[in-house]
Amino acid sequence: MQIILMEKIHNLGALGDVIKVKDGFARNFLIPTGKAKRATPASLQEFEKRRAELEKTQSDTLAQAQARGARLDGQMVQITRKAGVDGRLFGSVTSPDIVEALKALGHEVERSAIRLPQGPLKAIGDTQLAVALHSDVVVHVTVSVLGEKVAGT
Repeated sequence: MQIILMEKIHNLGALGDVIKVKDGFARNFLIPTGKAKRATPASLQEFEKRRAELEKTQSDTLAQAQARGARLDGQMVQITRKAGVDGRLFGSVTSPDIVEALKALGHEVERSAIRLPQGPLKAIGDTQLAVALHSDVVVHVTVSVLGEKVAGT
C-alpha cells in the first residue's frame, strides 16, 4: 500500500515521504495512529497545503525531546529485587519497572521508549540502557539492580 508519512519514523522514512508498506502495517498501525495517510492525489494535495504546519509541529516535538533528553541522559536508577546467593533475580526487571523508577525521579517516559535488547534484566548489577524519546533523540541511562536478601538463604 502506498502511504504518505505524516512524521519521521525510524527505519521507514521522513515527513512527507511516499513509501510502499505492507497493507496490514498501514491499516493496523500507521493510519490509525495518525503517522501516515493513504497516498491518493487528494491526500497528496492536502499534505502539501499542511506541510509547513506539520514541519513546525515536528520541529517543536524534536526540541521538546532534546530538552527532556538533556535532563535524562546519564541518570542512574536503582531497583531492588529479591535475589538468590548467586546474584540471579527471582523474577526480572522489565520496562514498566524502569518507567516507574524514572517516574519516581521526575522523568516521564513511555514504556515503549525503553530499549531492552537482551530482554528483561535477570541479574544483579549495573546495565546501560537506551531510551528513545524521539526517532532522533536516544539517551542512555544506567539501571542498577540491587539484590534483596531472601529469608532462609
